[in-house]
Amino acid sequence: MINTLKDIWTVFSIEVRRVFGDRMVLLIFFLAPILYPFIFCYIYHNENVENMAVAVVDEAQCDESKRFIHKLDATPELSVAYRCNNMGEARQLMEDHYVRSIFYFPSDFSSRLAKMQTARVVVFSDMSSFYFYKAALTGGNAVLIDEMHTIELERYERAGLTDEEARIQMQPVVMENTTLFNPTGGYGSFFLPCLMMLVIHQTLFLGICILTGDARENRKSLHLIPPHLRRGSVHRVTMGRSLCYLLIYVPICILDLWFIPRWFNLPQLGNLYTILIFLLPFVLAVIFFGMTVGNLFVRQKISPMLCFVFFSLVLFFVTGMVWPQESMPRFWYHFSYLFPSTPGVQGFVKISSMGAPLSEVRAEYMALWFQAALYFVTATLVLSIQTFIRRRQNILTHNLRRVRQEGVAAIADSPLKFSRNRSSVDNNHK
Repeated sequence: MINTLKDIWTVFSIEVRRVFGDRMVLLIFFLAPILYPFIFCYIYHNENVENMAVAVVDEAQCDESKRFIHKLDATPELSVAYRCNNMGEARQLMEDHYVRSIFYFPSDFSSRLAKMQTARVVVFSDMSSFYFYKAALTGGNAVLIDEMHTIELERYERAGLTDEEARIQMQPVVMENTTLFNPTGGYGSFFLPCLMMLVIHQTLFLGICILTGDARENRKSLHLIPPHLRRGSVHRVTMGRSLCYLLIYVPICILDLWFIPRWFNLPQLGNLYTILIFLLPFVLAVIFFGMTVGNLFVRQKISPMLCFVFFSLVLFFVTGMVWPQESMPRFWYHFSYLFPSTPGVQGFVKISSMGAPLSEVRAEYMALWFQAALYFVTATLVLSIQTFIRRRQNILTHNLRRVRQEGVAAIADSPLKFSRNRSSVDNNHK
């Protein structure tokens, strides 16, 4: 046991010196996981747009359209800043960014309502930001539902029903809408927990692969393993390196997933103890996954950057936060569980945003431990095979060099003197 701890400490010390001796790895390990969450939280801090300027084109000029416009102006999301005579004026205002949305009432709006037909309200929205579209959609739908109730109530009253009877006919069952886990309906509260887990996953994975590629590129991969561990016990090398990365990323995880959400008042219903217990297998799985991929595929220091750019969007979509996993093809569903980010994101969102205890994320928790064990075995196995192959290559190279040196020495010490003249050689032969 003492020898095992000494070996782990030796590898841990070597890996710490490598991490703090590489500027690129320092930027990825320390700057990126801290800077990215702050930037995204600052961008999405105001989760809802209020009093967004809109333009109105009212060709109907009727009581119903004026009432609709008045309700639009009363919503917290929208503010009717311009009343235009035609669509050309409204379009010019949108192109000049004076307004972010246009509400158009056709000339047949009132006549269609009078004929008991469906009337249309056309909405044009600026899609340069998702928030503009969301504000126009939220405010417009709220007014539309309220206006539908008002028109339906008027029609029942014209049919001879009293106000109370009309309300019962219009809404026999009272419905109350309560938004759970995201009371503001903000995009940031939904998006940022998933994003911060992916930032931890990708930066840790990228840093490990860069260190592996640097050792492979400079032909130092075998020298990083203590000589007495090259013939066996390579799992101690894996444990020593993983301990280095784990101690670096535990404080980063606490900062990104606990302090930053509270700093920006994001929903945080889980407690710190549950989050840390859940993150332990997640970080270990990412570390061993990075070691496995690095030892198998990485040959140069810069090559992991291409994998980082390519897989970031793929991992974001297969987590199930953007598109439900139930609607994914079976291939992509099973493919997503090759990466620790899939169960990690799903479990963390349930803990942080929904306040789930560890027992309710048992499936994701056990999946992370299974991935950590599997990738630990693969990382150790690949390192053992590569160490054996490199050791055999070094022995063969050393033997060839020794044979060449012995051959040159034997020729130099030979008592026979070879002449450059062919006749001298022939005479000596005779």
